[in-house]
Amino acid sequence: MPELPAPEYPAEVRARLEADAREVIARYPGSRSALLPLLHLVQSEEGYVSRTGMRFCADLLGLTTAEVTAVATFYTMYRRKASGDYQVGVCTNTLCAVMGGDAIFDELKQHLGVGNGETTEDGAVTLEHIECNAACDFAPVVMVNWEFFDNQTPESARALVDDLRAGRPVEPTRGAPLCTYKETARILAGFPDQRPGAVAATGGAGPASLVGLRLAKGETAPARVVHPRPAAPDDAVPPSQPDDPAKTTPNREHLSSHEGSQPTSASDPSNPAASPTAEEGE
Repeated sequence: MPELPAPEYPAEVRARLEADAREVIARYPGSRSALLPLLHLVQSEEGYVSRTGMRFCADLLGLTTAEVTAVATFYTMYRRKASGDYQVGVCTNTLCAVMGGDAIFDELKQHLGVGNGETTEDGAVTLEHIECNAACDFAPVVMVNWEFFDNQTPESARALVDDLRAGRPVEPTRGAPLCTYKETARILAGFPDQRPGAVAATGGAGPASLVGLRLAKGETAPARVVHPRPAAPDDAVPPSQPDDPAKTTPNREHLSSHEGSQPTSASDPSNPAASPTAEEGE
């Protein structure tokens, strides 16, 4: 059975979206380069990229719906079904996972009564596990509409989603103030960020990432001993080599086994190199 044509936007909605879309398209030398921001634009209207939104993008850019659909279904930043006002993403990549991300995700699934990619009955929160967002210094990290909430625990994450659902003010750990998913989509489409203080908001690397920079600048960082052990006496001699003075010389330059003589055919007559086979000689 052939697919039914996508419904149209109401006339006033289409006129408004088309005016915004023309502004976006004018930024690019080739109109089809505007497809990604236009998908964000239609997502800001409905909260996801609908068939109507894809048909709208195809019409304005002179593309087929198949071309638009291929892009919209490739990127995870575009939703294909109605979702919540707040996309709560829990990083479950390696570092966040071992630091507690998996526990946070399991806690929120149970607390909210939803699975991955599902939305609460009140339409407030969509829960998902996400890939690394380059905030490993602050693991485990939860993101709400792409704003950072660092160093989370199952308890703090549960309180966070409760505040979101109750409409209480929520402040990200760093970066810009929080806004709804539709508002985020419009900003990603390339329109001015209207949030107070958003322009001045800054983020940055955490202490762990900055250690290398500090060392490169000649600054010293205190040594971090993970498992302290009693220091051995200065005159201690390893029991395996009691008579080797080299073993007791402090700060002796150590040569690896690869820097010493090797038992090759040239240095060890008792182990001559094997003659090449006829096949190898050929």
